[in-house]
Amino acid sequence: MAMELSSLTRCHLPLLLLFLLAGSSSMALPVHPAMDRVRWQVDKVNRRGHSIGLVMSYIDEATALESSGYFRPWHVLPFVDLYGRRYHIGSIRGVNVIYALTGQRRTLIDVFTVSGIVHYGTAGSSNDSMSFGDVSVPKFVAYTSAWTWKKFKSPKESDTELSFGDFTVPNGGENLLGALKFRNEELYSVGKPMKEVFWLPVDSAWFKIAGGLKVTLERCNDTFCLPTTPKVVCGLKGSSADMFLDNAEYRKFLFREFGVSTVDEESAAVVMTTTSPGIPVIVFRGVSDLAGGEPTWSSTSLMNLASINALKVAVEFIATVGKQKSTMSAGSANN
Repeated sequence: MAMELSSLTRCHLPLLLLFLLAGSSSMALPVHPAMDRVRWQVDKVNRRGHSIGLVMSYIDEATALESSGYFRPWHVLPFVDLYGRRYHIGSIRGVNVIYALTGQRRTLIDVFTVSGIVHYGTAGSSNDSMSFGDVSVPKFVAYTSAWTWKKFKSPKESDTELSFGDFTVPNGGENLLGALKFRNEELYSVGKPMKEVFWLPVDSAWFKIAGGLKVTLERCNDTFCLPTTPKVVCGLKGSSADMFLDNAEYRKFLFREFGVSTVDEESAAVVMTTTSPGIPVIVFRGVSDLAGGEPTWSSTSLMNLASINALKVAVEFIATVGKQKSTMSAGSANN
């Protein structure tokens, strides 16, 4: 589907959207009379206790949640408007949730108290390991549009370079565009030295929980029915970049060189931004299209079905995490 990243560690990267739903306090808000009411609202929300942050990026993904009936607004304070963005306060199956449509190319450090981030949305498939309507729960994601553009005829430094000559038609050969060398990202974490990484893992404990989910996904929407019932696939790799990928050859290159099964614009941003402060994060991506070279109906007819299926898995995950926390709290109270 698409690919994009927001990084808090490199100002030269194209910035996505991601607002950090980190557990700071309303004291992090600017000291200004106009912010007094917002500060009061944030404090009121945080006094409910920890919430799970639910992050999506596109209207279709938010619409899937709003029309599902899963989300129940908090009657005391159903939303908080902060920096032009609305944060919806409520619950899903008894678990405190704050959700927001993040939008694109904005960075916001949030102030709500959250116990983790659940990110769901749509993605493109990069190979036949994923079918339309399937939901991927990647174990690793990478940002695949941080490049060093090499000079023509520069010696090869890595096995995963993209040489434009390999794609010269009809028979390949040299190309004055040279080659692209993929770069690592600088990951800054609390209490740890900076390290360069290419693959970003989701939270291992949350990934284990996700692997045990039993969810029946939807096969039909209002306009189309898939030939088979979609499935949840755990443990594959995903890639993100700040571009919409609609090119069959580049899609094949990403699968061949990195083994990624889905492509999107946000997952790496979400994982990197939450990994830095040590907040648990999990990603659910519904396959809505083949990233280049597919029939024209797929991206339009299956977009909302992919959103609905990704949401179903995310909701089941939130409910399962909530049950586990309730069980642990009850056990502690009895001891």
